[in-house]
Amino acid sequence: MLQSPISHLLLHLLLHLSFLISPSFSQSFIYNGFKNSAYSTNLTLNGIAEINDDGILRLTDVRSRLIGRGFYPDPIRFKNPETNTSLSFSTSFAFAVVPKYRKLGGHGLAFTIAPTKELVGALPSRYLGLVNYSRNGNSSNHLFAVEFDTVQDLEFADIDDNHVGVNINRMRSVNSTRAGFFVDGDSTKYDICLHGGNKIQAWIDYDGAESQLNVTLSLHSKKPSKPILSIPVDLSPVFQDFMYVGFSASTGLVASSHYIFGWSFNMTGNAKSLNLRHLPSLPPFKKNQRGFVIWLSVSIFLAFFFIAITGAVYVFKQIKHIDVVEDWELDVGPQKYSYKELKESTKGFHEKELLGFGGSGKVYKGVLPKLDTQIAVKRILKESKHGQKEFMSEISTIGRLRHRNLVQLLGWCRRKGEFLLVYDFMSNGSLDKYIFNNPKTILTWKQRFKIINDVSNGLLYLHELWEQTVLHRDIKSANVLLDSELNGRLGDFGLAKLYDHGSHPTTTKVVGTLGYLAPELTRTGKPTTSSDVFAFGALLLEVVCGRRPIEPKALPEELILVDWVFDKWREGGLLEVVDSRLKGEFDKTEVMMVLKLGLMCSHDEPTFRPSMRHVVRCLQGEVPLPDILAPTLSVKGGFVMGFGDFAASLKKANTWSIGYREGDVDLEAGSGSPKLGSVQDGWLHKSKMDDKHHL
Repeated sequence: MLQSPISHLLLHLLLHLSFLISPSFSQSFIYNGFKNSAYSTNLTLNGIAEINDDGILRLTDVRSRLIGRGFYPDPIRFKNPETNTSLSFSTSFAFAVVPKYRKLGGHGLAFTIAPTKELVGALPSRYLGLVNYSRNGNSSNHLFAVEFDTVQDLEFADIDDNHVGVNINRMRSVNSTRAGFFVDGDSTKYDICLHGGNKIQAWIDYDGAESQLNVTLSLHSKKPSKPILSIPVDLSPVFQDFMYVGFSASTGLVASSHYIFGWSFNMTGNAKSLNLRHLPSLPPFKKNQRGFVIWLSVSIFLAFFFIAITGAVYVFKQIKHIDVVEDWELDVGPQKYSYKELKESTKGFHEKELLGFGGSGKVYKGVLPKLDTQIAVKRILKESKHGQKEFMSEISTIGRLRHRNLVQLLGWCRRKGEFLLVYDFMSNGSLDKYIFNNPKTILTWKQRFKIINDVSNGLLYLHELWEQTVLHRDIKSANVLLDSELNGRLGDFGLAKLYDHGSHPTTTKVVGTLGYLAPELTRTGKPTTSSDVFAFGALLLEVVCGRRPIEPKALPEELILVDWVFDKWREGGLLEVVDSRLKGEFDKTEVMMVLKLGLMCSHDEPTFRPSMRHVVRCLQGEVPLPDILAPTLSVKGGFVMGFGDFAASLKKANTWSIGYREGDVDLEAGSGSPKLGSVQDGWLHKSKMDDKHHL
């Protein structure tokens, strides 16, 4: 039914009046602590957030990989319904970040304006409980946040591990700056350590008319006149009519506690600054329990000699079953789990939960009941030659690495000489199960190419983008894990080696897996990024061809994969090596590029191999491949690409056959040949001549 002009005018006036008198439009509030506050009873908390007895909003504690949020309960109008433009707002709040380990910040917190208070599906750690991998960057998020981050995440282009950033719908900040403050009358910017445990006051002011955002920090109650971050930004496309305001924080492998002491918010003017001295103080740190036990034991001994003797006998019996805490355990970052917890999560390390096994141990599937989180537990065998060394290498390398294409180490456990490592559960297992023998599922070329790109990005991060150079030293399809979406992640850092950029590793011991060892390793014993590239080349050929670097059951001319591929390239029949199970359904240009890259990476001369940065650029189509490969590429006559002299002598003697299946090899540098008995999961034996298996 058509409306008359008068009724239309009355309706317009009513809407305009409701807009003016709406309590959400003129919303303002202030929390001077959250205890006995008029607002605190209705504050919406989720995750592990809670208000403690001192009236402090604690978003998280030092438990790993959890989320805590606190939101004002009612929605607030953030857009003018007549102009559809964003309104101005101003807020101030006092916060502190207290890390579990003093030298390591464990992710920060964010002031958040979001369409919901729950943010369903958001992840902890680097996502700060705001988004997840699939939703990161979606304009439909309608998310605005100012992050106070204590971890540098290169994936999100963080400038450092102590910064303030403005995030819109994604975790990569549109602008950021190092945390600090200005003093009025002084142009010098003074640094603030966000995870120093200090009470810090922040002001966030947005001018909707000018589309200008200012962020200001201080260690005092008075607001400095100069902000540390001032950027032009129009939030009209981001904001919906009504939004929720609050805070979100999360913990990673290295956890921090995040506290909010007070909060002021205003939609019609500047938010009132908080008097830091009138806000509740941080809870006191717990006393050192070990020191307390020692003091109590001494006191009892002096006062009650007989009781002390009895207690000492009891304590001695208990100590026999408890490992002494070593110094290195106090400095490692990832969470330490109890043996009981891991045993229960894997149903007593039951064989039904076994995911796989190798030369150093078994991997079990588990579920942490408290978090209902699936995990993978690697149980390193006591009799493993490199047990403790591998264990230490894992927690000292991957425990500090953060990249979406690396398997995430969640924690560890040590008990009576037994070592356990806890990882993210990769529901689709290892890559080798999908490309060798008779897999239940055949990966398409698109899936294989995606996995190749994933692993190359992870390896580039290890070689060039982390704070140190990390040599993996055991790149192979069995160490590439696939998550629920078949994303490739490089795992098993038991043989990894770290060294500073520009220097060289000091090790002279050859370790790795037969079939992936670069030939120069047996001469020099010194691993390099180039030797990692060599192993990656073998991986590229495996994925395309669907077979191992060395296949004893193959025809003699196909025994060594790189030689066979090289021969086919030289004959002009390179596509003949492609896995027949693909049934010709693949992108020929991409396949040719990957095969040629595999050959380039497998060059027997390290200086001719490309860097991982060059490999990644080729895979992404940023640079072309060279038209001609070096004619010396072939390593024909060499055994497992690194034991040429040894294999040649066996072939010449005509009395040995060489059997192979995947495993580890450990050589003394410069020896040029493996020691019999040192090859784990592989074998050498003397036998009669066999045309099908001999070199």
